[in-house]
Amino acid sequence: MRICLVASSRFPISEPFAGGLEAMTHGLAAELVRRGHEVTLFAAPGSDPALPVSHLAPAAFSVSDLAMTDVNAPSATWLAEHHAYLDLMLRLSRGGAAEFDVVHNNSLHHLPVAMASSLGVPVVTTLHTPPLPFVESAIHLGPGAGASSFVAVSDFTSRSWAHVVGSEVIHNGVDLDRWRFGHGGGPAVWSGRLVPEKAPHEAMDACRLAGVPLVLVGPVHDRDYYRTEVEPRLGRGIEYRGHLDHRELARLLRTASVAVITPAWDEPYGLVASEAMASGTPVAGYARGALPEVVGPDGGVLVTPGDVEALAAAVRTARRLDRAACRRHAELTCSIERMVDDYERCYRAVVDGPVAA
Repeated sequence: MRICLVASSRFPISEPFAGGLEAMTHGLAAELVRRGHEVTLFAAPGSDPALPVSHLAPAAFSVSDLAMTDVNAPSATWLAEHHAYLDLMLRLSRGGAAEFDVVHNNSLHHLPVAMASSLGVPVVTTLHTPPLPFVESAIHLGPGAGASSFVAVSDFTSRSWAHVVGSEVIHNGVDLDRWRFGHGGGPAVWSGRLVPEKAPHEAMDACRLAGVPLVLVGPVHDRDYYRTEVEPRLGRGIEYRGHLDHRELARLLRTASVAVITPAWDEPYGLVASEAMASGTPVAGYARGALPEVVGPDGGVLVTPGDVEALAAAVRTARRLDRAACRRHAELTCSIERMVDDYERCYRAVVDGPVAA
């Protein structure tokens, strides 16, 4: 099939990934190419050149100083993102979409949804987050009958969007050949964006209570939060190793005794849990968002969100779980092959249309 993948314009689809959305998009694109599909990935500059990337980088444009005096003027970042997606969607609506059989929107922007009916080819949008106001508005006004289909990355996320639109559930997946089984025995690991909504400081407190050393890895997206909540807690068995690529992170997870996951928001999926379980590393975390359906009883121990003492106990318990059973759970539920099988089936359904009874 000829597939147009629309990705993030804010972060490149390359390692080390900014987050799970970028990692999932990279894995999807690479596996579709491996299966022989003709893929074009519209993504931010700096994306992996090994992928068939077309950059989301329109001709330079800057809003006039006079326009920016408007008291409601948005930020420069918002304008750049808007301009990138407007340029892409106008190009597709003016005939560019005819090069494709299906457009798969993996962005968080409203324009690919709002303008879907102008393309003349089916559009599949994956819902990667809890509801967003601009996207809700675009769904309400934009797609038109049959123009868009929606996929959610978990049952939890599908239910959270149900008041706006129905969606098929296709769980995210990871490359099980990359995230290989390991025998553990090392420190606990926390991986992800170091931001308040991921609450790594609570993982630090829990591991200190449990008497288990902890390694933090990931990008610092909120410097103030890092300085006030993370940095003062470092030392005495807790270290920050920076933003690792997948090869380095996979090596670390294979040796970890437990992966600690501490969302302070409703996690839409939780790709870090899949990466850990594929490595044989059980999860100790908060039962929030989609994590209960992703982790399951074989993948780890989940407790009440925000209860650091309960999390400390979960860290101690999860370290004793059967690592082979954890890996088997990942093989059954978290493989990229299963994810792409499901997306291929979704693409065929929207391209072929409903089957006559």
